[in-house]
Amino acid sequence: MTLQILDKTITTSEQRFLLPGYYTWKEFEIIETLTADATGLRITYLDGYIEFMTLGEQHEMIKTIIGFLLELYSCEIGINLIPVGSATRRAKEKSASFEPDESYYIGQKKANLDLAIEVNITSGSIDKLEKYKRFNITEVWFWENNQFCLYHLRNDNYQQINQSELLPDLDIDLLLNCVLMPSIIDARTAFIQGIRK
Repeated sequence: MTLQILDKTITTSEQRFLLPGYYTWKEFEIIETLTADATGLRITYLDGYIEFMTLGEQHEMIKTIIGFLLELYSCEIGINLIPVGSATRRAKEKSASFEPDESYYIGQKKANLDLAIEVNITSGSIDKLEKYKRFNITEVWFWENNQFCLYHLRNDNYQQINQSELLPDLDIDLLLNCVLMPSIIDARTAFIQGIRK
């Protein structure tokens, strides 16, 4: 196996690169080891395909604001939202390894995550929902093109929904508008006012 690492200047934007070819789990583990010291690099593996992603400032800003507002919501409403961030979901028998941007258990820790959030500034190459399905994650929210796309796992397939079934009282439009605000202070104020109505 030959792995060529390109010398590129990292910018503040998100970049994705799908490695050409098919890779076994063992080859994936070797690549993980070789890139372990690469700061700000994420690796996704699904069915023999490997995707690298660098994390840009816009990506990190949006995912942090979404997490901040969701955790604020859980405290205001009294829901035990347990944040586990971007903890790696990995299993050789599922032929998948990835890190959501934000992830949560609701109520208590259990076998599978309740909610995962993925921020996509640039379009991804690997099947976005398949990797979550392998780990039976109940709901997946994608942030793409300055909007949310929500999916709920039902009968082993994801169905697109307009409103979270896990957080049915959360106004997704309010959350969206607050994420897009230039000031996190203004976003917090508007969000709290909106959820207290």
